[in-house]
Amino acid sequence: MKISLNKNKTYQTFEGFGASGAWWAQLVGGWDNCDCESGIAVRDRIAQLLWSKTDGIGLRTYRYNIGAGSAESGKGDYSDKYRRAECFEEKNGSYDFSKDKNAVYMMKKAAEYGADEIILFVNSPIERLTKNGKGHLNRHAYFRTNLSKKNYPAFAKYCVDVTEHFVDAGLPIKYLSPVNEPLWIWNGGQEGCHYSPRQAARVMKSVAAELRKRDKLNSVMLSGVENGDIRWFNKSYTREMLRLPEVRKCVDSVDVHSYFLHSPLPFTNDRPAFLRRYRRWMDRHYPDIPVKMSEWCHMKGGKDTGMESALETARVIYEDISILNVTSWQHWIACSIYDYCDGLIYINPDYKSFEMTKRYYVTGNFSKYIPFGAVRFEASCDDGDIMLLGFKKDGKTVLVIINPTEKEKEYYPGRNCMISVTDEKFSLAEKNITKDEAAKIAPRSVTTVIIKEDSFEDNK
Repeated sequence: MKISLNKNKTYQTFEGFGASGAWWAQLVGGWDNCDCESGIAVRDRIAQLLWSKTDGIGLRTYRYNIGAGSAESGKGDYSDKYRRAECFEEKNGSYDFSKDKNAVYMMKKAAEYGADEIILFVNSPIERLTKNGKGHLNRHAYFRTNLSKKNYPAFAKYCVDVTEHFVDAGLPIKYLSPVNEPLWIWNGGQEGCHYSPRQAARVMKSVAAELRKRDKLNSVMLSGVENGDIRWFNKSYTREMLRLPEVRKCVDSVDVHSYFLHSPLPFTNDRPAFLRRYRRWMDRHYPDIPVKMSEWCHMKGGKDTGMESALETARVIYEDISILNVTSWQHWIACSIYDYCDGLIYINPDYKSFEMTKRYYVTGNFSKYIPFGAVRFEASCDDGDIMLLGFKKDGKTVLVIINPTEKEKEYYPGRNCMISVTDEKFSLAEKNITKDEAAKIAPRSVTTVIIKEDSFEDNK
């Protein structure tokens, strides 16, 4: 196959990859038993595998969930205890920052191993401030917010107080996200809060006002509004958020979630078309504001550690980067306890152990090798089955080649380089290739090609 590279035609500057600590860190953060292979505690090994650039896949971003307090109160309809979260506020209004200690431990370990960007995100306001005193709406309540306008300032103060605490603790807090998937109803199952586009924007405005009262938080920005499906109402939420000058000063990107659940209506299932529409709309109305993808997982039932889900992950990353031009891409839960295609790593609470997935390694084909600040450039392939991305920085070229077919392909880089292959047999297996040698692109694989020279010949 022939790959053509045009380094003069460039697109976005890419910042990196990340994952969330929600729903597992409060469990895994207590696992101090030894991992036999590495000789360190299991909790530390998991953090190392995810965020270390030398001993893991080098994720850059850690997402920490500021909980609503359902774990302490026991209120609400939660079928899964791990979806409850603690809050730091005491009944007398004071704070106890020794709470949620396991999740905080994992956040600190992520930073220790290399995460230099932490995003604090909120699913629901703390229960004291919600209308029904719970972290979600009552059952059968539809399209109502659970936060009264009069409580916006108190909610903002709580979020910013928590942010200031973690900044004072020396953690690299870069963003605060007070609204999460506001379109959905959230009347059970997990903490969550519905907001209309205008309500979400006004919450962001209150948090922005509180944030800018604190001089030491001048470098902390707002993230938002993290709508849940890439098809529905992203323009409405984006427009309402960015029309407010107070909010506009506190955001340097628009953050969306990349979920795309198939519907019975065929015309709504063309994912690339929706990405293109939103990209064109952003270019027309807000050309200077980047888009970041702050949450996605393969929402499919059944545990999958193999290449089927891994290739779906790779395809979505490819589409989001090449069509939506996102500058950051973050996975949902880094670790999963569920019979579901979600975590990069599966965990077993009974044995305090973990199991790797091909999703993890395929994510590493991107996150381990694409450096912070790399610029994406035009890369094309004459084989229509191949998905291809190209990046450059400081004389290094990185190509990510996704081959979803059952056939092996050949690619001649034309220079000495290194490849890293994830397929059914190998996981980030690195191999040096000479300038006269073909790189074998295995069936159903993701291959990263790393070329250190600043320029090289077009290939055959």
